Amino acid sequence: MTKKYPFLLLMGLWATAGALAQKPLTVADIYSGQLAERGLDNLNWTNNGQFYTVQNGQQVVMYQVATGQPESVLFDGAQSSPKLEFAEYSLSGDEQKMLLATDYQQVYRRSFTARYYVYNLVTKQLAPLSGGGPQSFATFSPDGSRVAFVRANNVFYTELATGREVQVTTTGQFGKLIHGAADWVYEEEFSFARAFEWSPDGQRLAFISFDESEVKEYNLQVWQSGGDYPFDYRFKYPKAGQANSRVQVSVYDLPSGQTRAMNLGPETDLYIPRIRWTRSAATLGILRLNRLQNQLELLHADVASGQTQVVLSERSPTYIDEFVFDNLQYLQDGQQLLWASERDGYKHLYLYKTTGELVRQITQGPWEVTDFLGLDEKNQVLYYLSSEVSPLEGQFYRIKLDGSGKTRLTQASGHHKVDLGRGYQYYIAAHSNPQNPLSHRLYRLADNQLIKTLSQNDDLKALYRQHGLPQREFFTFKTQGGTELNGYLLKPANFDPTKRYPVLMHVYGGPGSQQVRQQWNGDYEDLWHGLLTQRGYLVACVDNRGTGARGEAFKKSTYGQLGKLESTDQIAAAQHLGGLPYVDKARIGIWGWSYGGYLSSLCLFTGADVFKMGIAVAPVTNWRFYDTVYTERYLKRPQDNPGGYDDYAPLTHAAKLRGAFLLVHGTGDDNVHVQNAFALQNALIAAGRQFTSFYYPDRNHGIYGGNTRIHLFEMLTDFVVKNL
Repeated sequence: MTKKYPFLLLMGLWATAGALAQKPLTVADIYSGQLAERGLDNLNWTNNGQFYTVQNGQQVVMYQVATGQPESVLFDGAQSSPKLEFAEYSLSGDEQKMLLATDYQQVYRRSFTARYYVYNLVTKQLAPLSGGGPQSFATFSPDGSRVAFVRANNVFYTELATGREVQVTTTGQFGKLIHGAADWVYEEEFSFARAFEWSPDGQRLAFISFDESEVKEYNLQVWQSGGDYPFDYRFKYPKAGQANSRVQVSVYDLPSGQTRAMNLGPETDLYIPRIRWTRSAATLGILRLNRLQNQLELLHADVASGQTQVVLSERSPTYIDEFVFDNLQYLQDGQQLLWASERDGYKHLYLYKTTGELVRQITQGPWEVTDFLGLDEKNQVLYYLSSEVSPLEGQFYRIKLDGSGKTRLTQASGHHKVDLGRGYQYYIAAHSNPQNPLSHRLYRLADNQLIKTLSQNDDLKALYRQHGLPQREFFTFKTQGGTELNGYLLKPANFDPTKRYPVLMHVYGGPGSQQVRQQWNGDYEDLWHGLLTQRGYLVACVDNRGTGARGEAFKKSTYGQLGKLESTDQIAAAQHLGGLPYVDKARIGIWGWSYGGYLSSLCLFTGADVFKMGIAVAPVTNWRFYDTVYTERYLKRPQDNPGGYDDYAPLTHAAKLRGAFLLVHGTGDDNVHVQNAFALQNALIAAGRQFTSFYYPDRNHGIYGGNTRIHLFEMLTDFVVKNL
């Protein structure tokens, strides 16, 4: 489910300047793009670490790292033959060729189809990858001689020297069997869509197959079909407790043309969240996760025989976090691997032998590694981002593989994202904090010296001042049970502490999410909150129990009964705000989207004496309607834990509604189905409760396209003004 993160604006003089020269903000202003941050698109480092490439419009430009100056234009779509408008690009391992994706068509959140072209940087020749129809996930082999892709649920590869196309699988069929691409629930909840990997020597393709035969279909009726009748779009969607795809991992040997299945064991009701080649083309690493997602095993498969053995096993009394899947890395010596775990209560990195013997815990402490960035094996140095300074910040560190010499490399307060150059000579830090919008700066790793500022958004500061957008004030408070929660508050530029203001609370609150961070964030929703402060509202946001960056106990406290602690905390936050001298406690509202819509509904119903109004956009209204992977991770199956599904479902508490309620959904939502909204409507109708609802035809979970977002947020604005 989509996570939303807030931003913090300038302190001090900003509020005064905004009050003196405030230009009222409109929803159209928000979606005009004038307040959006600009950055570097599709950045890639060259092999020698001395250059990097970025996409500038329809050009791929190479920059010299030492100076930060452009070196050359590698490709220009406006000058090519044929001319190309491309959505993304990638370079081959030998940097002699480039893949360009055109006619990009989104399918679900991460999947797409495109028509790929191959551009030879030496001969300057441009040619289509395949003439057989749109492709997905085209990927160079390690030596750049071949490109593998998926088309119509089958795996193919093209020999670039001859143009010969080879079909690896032949049995793929929509709604039945998928080879090399994730099914819907894997794509959404395990965060990957391409399900194939080249071996290190480029002579084998490992891929996952998904047998969807037993998965039930969900039916989306498409209204904007252009005809007199809508048509049905049916796709396989496994709801909680129902059948999943049966998965198989296979390896195709290019020289022989033979495919061999890997032995995944006797249990078939399982997940394969990742496959990773070891440093050897003879051994494939496979992560095997049980249905309840509380036991993860690393298998090593002998690709010649298909036989596997368990190397590592990770168990949890609750669930295994996706952080573990993403940070498996094999060392070049073939004898060791990096492993991630929450076993000591926080996300940290560990070194193991490939036989499964623990060598050491590398990082440790009451803080979390939020992103593993790379391992410089030559110098035995590991790079990562962490929340060590504060759960509200993200800083860049290095540490020796033996756990010594930990050094913080970024010093500015706020949040950093880092792109490490190949060869570990340079890095680019994307940074923002409450006072400064997004910037990209190039540093030399050896002495951590700044080379050049590559991009920044200083013009946004003046625009924010011009619109009188408010400062954010962080606060903490303790619930009656003694839990300390973090929050922020937005005040009007002309705030008067002697007056009493209405408050609109914004909530997401899902497992592992985080909204309260020290970063500049020009998110559209946050700008809308600024608009509301101009209308005389306070806007508040609190991270409840179950959210991230505060350790395993805080995050997993909601396990087995989603909604209970989260709604309790949000109601407690509203009561805390209601006790402030400048808050009108009779005029507190709450709104949210997706998981936030689930919580805003639940809070409005169960906190009827606290909240005057609520808005739920694309909410889950009973977790029985949502998918297997996400829901069972936190609640187990409905047949195992029925109370966890029903006790804190908005459907269960619909009769408690007292305030004004707006329910919004897209009828084309493939993620949180409109079924959720219809079921809640029926419950409210049965209880005799009045409410307002609105449906966006054929819009998906993001509810966008054309004028849609402007229409949506103008409607939300009107509802807030009329009811709060």
